[in-house]
Amino acid sequence: MEKSNSGRIRKFNLTVSRKHQRPGTEKNIVIIVALTALIFVAASAVMSQWYIEKMSKIVRRQFNEEQMVIAHNVKNFIEREFSFLKREINILSNELEKNEDPDSAMKASLARVIECGVSKIEFRDMNVGVVYSGHPFRKEISRSPLEEIPPLLLDFGAKKINQLEVSKHQITPSGIVLTIVAPVGVDGSRIISCRVNISWLLGPYLKNIRSGQTGYAWIIDGAGRFLFHPDSSYIGKNAFLARREKYQDISFVEINKIQKDKMLKGHEGTGRYVSGWHRGLTGRMEKLIAYTSVTISKIPAQKWSVAVVAPVSEIEEAVRNQYRHQFFMQLAVIFTIIAGASIILFFEVKWSRHMEKEVNRQTEELVESEAKYRSLVESAEDFIFTIDPNGKFQSMNSFTSSFFKCRTEDHIGKGLPSLFPKEMSQSLQPLIRRVFENGKSIRKEFGFSLERVQIFIDANMVPVRSEKRGVNSVLCIARDITEDKKLERHLIHTEKLASLGTLAAGVAHEINNPLGVILGFCDLILRKKDKSSQDYKDLKIMERQGLHCKEIVENLLGFVRTGEDNGHHHTDLNLCLEAAIKIVRHRFEKEGISLSTEFSDTIPLVKGDSRKLQQVFLNLINNAADAMLEGGKLTIRTFMDTHLHMVTVQFQDEGIAIEGKDIGHIFEPFFTTKPEGRGTGLGLFVSYGIITGFGGIMECESWKHPSGDAASGGTIFTVKLMVIS
Repeated sequence: MEKSNSGRIRKFNLTVSRKHQRPGTEKNIVIIVALTALIFVAASAVMSQWYIEKMSKIVRRQFNEEQMVIAHNVKNFIEREFSFLKREINILSNELEKNEDPDSAMKASLARVIECGVSKIEFRDMNVGVVYSGHPFRKEISRSPLEEIPPLLLDFGAKKINQLEVSKHQITPSGIVLTIVAPVGVDGSRIISCRVNISWLLGPYLKNIRSGQTGYAWIIDGAGRFLFHPDSSYIGKNAFLARREKYQDISFVEINKIQKDKMLKGHEGTGRYVSGWHRGLTGRMEKLIAYTSVTISKIPAQKWSVAVVAPVSEIEEAVRNQYRHQFFMQLAVIFTIIAGASIILFFEVKWSRHMEKEVNRQTEELVESEAKYRSLVESAEDFIFTIDPNGKFQSMNSFTSSFFKCRTEDHIGKGLPSLFPKEMSQSLQPLIRRVFENGKSIRKEFGFSLERVQIFIDANMVPVRSEKRGVNSVLCIARDITEDKKLERHLIHTEKLASLGTLAAGVAHEINNPLGVILGFCDLILRKKDKSSQDYKDLKIMERQGLHCKEIVENLLGFVRTGEDNGHHHTDLNLCLEAAIKIVRHRFEKEGISLSTEFSDTIPLVKGDSRKLQQVFLNLINNAADAMLEGGKLTIRTFMDTHLHMVTVQFQDEGIAIEGKDIGHIFEPFFTTKPEGRGTGLGLFVSYGIITGFGGIMECESWKHPSGDAASGGTIFTVKLMVIS
């Protein structure tokens, strides 16, 4: 409803804004339309030029990114080919090390590397003084004495060759070549060398590469010499000198800086520079470049750099042609729109004058209605929110966000678990789905824990319908009934105590007399029996159980008398607690339980008998110790509850949590969560009677660890006592 009203208000305001455009005459309208047309044309021309420049920058960047992809493909091709060659040389080395026939092993290897630019493979066996030589297009492997073959011209220094290495390339009449050398065995007496003609390897692949229409790739080595270039006169020459020698009237500062500072250092990137040649065309021209490094070998370290370039003019010309066509199309569309708009505007002005008063009236009514609606919702001290069919919040009043200490805008468009605790959201979700499915309201009470406090709410979920789509959201109005629940629980306990007190008094007196007779006769018989006999031991068991029954009866009678003369006593709560702590301190030290006290020095005296209060406190302290079988911490704190004007004492332990199904029964007589034989179930029952007899309040809350482990939770017993006025 809120969203619909806002939308209608915006619609009416838009109509009003159009009404305020009131040209005096049709002549004025024509003048305005003509001026508008001129402005549009001028703006279109300026914008087109601006777009051309902006789009050129974008296209250049994107084009360079595409050139970088081509550069990476070239890099991957070269590194893959050299990896393949190194692997083949290693395979050949392993086969020769196993004393394989050199002829067959080298023929097989040459057959596999025939398309990799290999011009020659040699196997030098210094042990027998023979050199085996193989060429890709020769069927036979030749043999020559070692002294007739020139030594390998390698640049590895004086170190002994003991692993596969790649020499630096050399410029020969047949092209640029490099040698891959690998040992056979570990003594260095047998060596394989593979001569690779770089022009044979790179030429067939790089000649067919195109960037755009005419772009191409070139490669330089670590010293800046061209290894490949479409202009074959550059190959083998220093890239810094070759351009300057050929085109002396052009400055090559940009490309020299890119080569020196980026490419020769093995960097990757893009840029632009001025060149004097492009596929047969000469003269000053600007080019885009993308470059990346190629790792040839690690021993010795050799890196090349591949660059992909294309002229900027190809890109800019395509962009300009496209925008010229688009500009003329825009002009035609603009003139058509303005002509139609001038006719519509003429009639729109007349119609808007008649609608102005009606629009203003409806707008004011809607604004007033929306303000009243918001005021009612925001002033309510209830949880009010709406949920869409996807289970997400559409709206939320300030009371809801304040209660959960959050901001409304942080939860709009999010699901129920973003605001409510897990147990509440799991209970609400199926009910909200039922409202959407059945279109009927549902009312239910919920309970959940918030910051270790049990909260109860009464929620009413109402379907919100639209005229066409049926139920499009669910309105939830919920009220906090926590205090009502506490009062209800207190009244129920009070009523139980009243009836149980009367019953306990009668039962205690009826049981006490026969119990005294049983214990008396048991004592007489014990005196007559020998202490070492089995009869004596059996009678002692009977006596012990009888005394236990007598203790239960005395507790019941004590509960009946808890409220007597309570108005004539006043107690210092801190001193009462310290006395109780002294009694149990030895047990705490023995069982490894730490005790922390947080006593307020400013609390006043309270109504109550110190002896009976110590009985209550000892019972609560011992219960906390029983719950911490593996040790833990008990915290006892006192403070003033200013809201109720009562003094509060809390006992907070880190023991086993009380199950939710048991929390409502712990103050009932003979109810206990302790193992059989360890409790009578009267301790909390009697303690509750003592506290309520003094006009106080006794409460309990317990929680589990978020993992659900009841053994790692905690419990807080809270006792509130009236202040002496």
